[in-house]
Formats: sequence, structure tokens, C-alpha cells
Amino acid sequence: MNENILCVVYSRTGRTKRLMEDISAALDCELAEISDRVERQGTLGWLRCGMDAMRKRTRPINRLHTRRALADYDLVILGTPVWAGRCSSVMRAFLKRRGYELRDVAYVITHASEEPYRAVFEQMDKYLQTPHVEDVSLCPGSAGYIFWRDLFLKTVAGRMNVELRPIPEPEDEDGESGENGEAAASEPPETEQ
Repeated sequence: MNENILCVVYSRTGRTKRLMEDISAALDCELAEISDRVERQGTLGWLRCGMDAMRKRTRPINRLHTRRALADYDLVILGTPVWAGRCSSVMRAFLKRRGYELRDVAYVITHASEEPYRAVFEQMDKYLQTPHVEDVSLCPGSAGYIFWRDLFLKTVAGRMNVELRPIPEPEDEDGESGENGEAAASEPPETEQ
């Protein structure tokens, strides 16, 4: 196990968590999940998330369980969804409370549109001692998703001088793996002419 790398994720729906599980598996490193005590499921939870993000409101987060102190990791990869064009309020709460402990940081953000949301990286950097070292902005299911994820992984692996493990192919709804190493969902749908 690469003990010098830590992945930290917040995920409301599970999409960002699945991505960070793949990244953690490929880098053979520890994965820790952050959470808060706020109900964020369903329509009301979704609205609450957007309002918290727009107002930059943070709430207390639950204790993060890691094998070592945050300052002992050479690289911490933070994974979060984008809410209302901003960093999720749960990740913002983590950064406000613990960002000063992090040495080198990389960001993985997920979102539902093709907008790259580069400003989110700048928002997150405000809570660190030094700016982040790597980043990737991903739209799960988009045509470039696997390409950009894999490029990010290769860059991080090269930076940390670690060997990447293969990422298992995701299964579609019928339990079948995607063709050519990509998930079937990442291919654009065929349209009738």
C-alpha cells in the first residue's frame, strides 16, 4: 500500500465516492470519507445543499478516520461534487477546519454538466497553505470521463513515483462490462436520422 497518499471524499449521491474508490484502488492508497450531520437526501436535501453552497455556509463535520495524521501524507487527493457552481459545503467545512494540516493537495471534482468549474479549485485553495498541485474536473458519463480520469491518475502516479493498478471495468445495468475498457454509459447514445 502507498502509505504516503490519502484520498478524502465527500459524496451525497455516491457518484463521487465510486470515482474516488477507483482512484484509491488504482493508486493503492487509503480512502477516508467525510460527512456532516445534515440530512442531504431527497429533494429537500438537494435544495439544502445548493443553499449551503451559495451562502458558503458550513456546518460541523464528523471526525475523519485516517491511519496517520493528515500532515504525515505527502499527497492528499480531495474528491467532492460541485454544488451550485461551488465546492460542496461539506468539503468546504473540512478545508476550513483541517486545510492548514495538508501538505500537497490534488483535487477531483464531479458535476453534471460539461462546464469545467475551474473556479472551484481557486475556492478550495483559499483554505490551504500552498496552492494545489494537480486537479481534474469530471462529468460522470461524459465522453471524456475515462480519458481525463486516467490522465489525472498517470500524472499523480508519476509525481509520486508509484505504479498504477488497473481499474476494474464498471458494469452496466445488465451486469455486462463495457467494451474496449470503457463503460458502456460513457459512449454517446445513438440517434435515429
